[in-house]
Amino acid sequence: MKHFKKLGRIGLTLFLAIVLLLPATVSADQADTVVTLGKDLTQEQRNAILSEMGVTENQVQVIEVTNDEEHQYLGKYLDKQTIGTRAISSAKISINKEEKGIAVETKNITVVTESMYANAAITAGIEDADIYITAPFPVSGTAGLTGIIKAFEQATGQKIDENKKNVASEEIVRTTELAEELGDGNKAAQFINRLKEEIAKEKPETIEEYKAIIVNISNEFNINLNNETINNLVTYAQNFASLDIDFDQLSEQLNQLRGKISDILSSSEAQGFFETIFKWFEDLFKAIGDFFSNK
Repeated sequence: MKHFKKLGRIGLTLFLAIVLLLPATVSADQADTVVTLGKDLTQEQRNAILSEMGVTENQVQVIEVTNDEEHQYLGKYLDKQTIGTRAISSAKISINKEEKGIAVETKNITVVTESMYANAAITAGIEDADIYITAPFPVSGTAGLTGIIKAFEQATGQKIDENKKNVASEEIVRTTELAEELGDGNKAAQFINRLKEEIAKEKPETIEEYKAIIVNISNEFNINLNNETINNLVTYAQNFASLDIDFDQLSEQLNQLRGKISDILSSSEAQGFFETIFKWFEDLFKAIGDFFSNK
């Protein structure tokens, strides 16, 4: 958590601005591309980011994000010091009219991985979008989602469900915390993905049932989680299960991921379990070999 807090002081809501730009379906009259820029960027930084994105303010709708708006959504899960006092990070979402699925690219994002973004974007109901997240210097990567919420609602006049906003922001925080404990952001995203799958399949109702699912997934991945992490994941899992999620649609979007995140997240199911099995066979064959060698 020390690393997470240190990197997060720049402004920790980058993802919150991403996952909620779009609703579950995209109509033809919505903006093709929306850019969100941190309110506290200098003019030079602002111009550089727009140039990096390959757009101008005359070509796309540009929305500013304030630090107060960042605190509005992540304040439930992070302390004020961690969220920070400046809105810096920026994001661009383009609705993809031809190819299906989600693609994610990042620059200067040091903690949140592309697979984390993709996973939480699907939770929020985003479909068929190209997502680009950037900052003028290295940041943790959870700042900016608030801006996408604001951009979508202003551009389309459609109000995004508040529960989805909250659960999506909680997911990115919990996945980041899990990544800190595991030392692997992609593995954390895989873990969360498996948790969603098991919730859809098992439909748990009690805290004990949620906890059992989390412990079982931990065994699949051959990892041990501390009690605080397990309890946080139980709370997140309950909140996720309370959403009106179309699990068939969620599964379809996972199958349509584009780029390297497709390989990362599609390989998540039982990955740790199979690694354990392969290691068991490796040890077994080695023991057999040693036995005959000694004979």
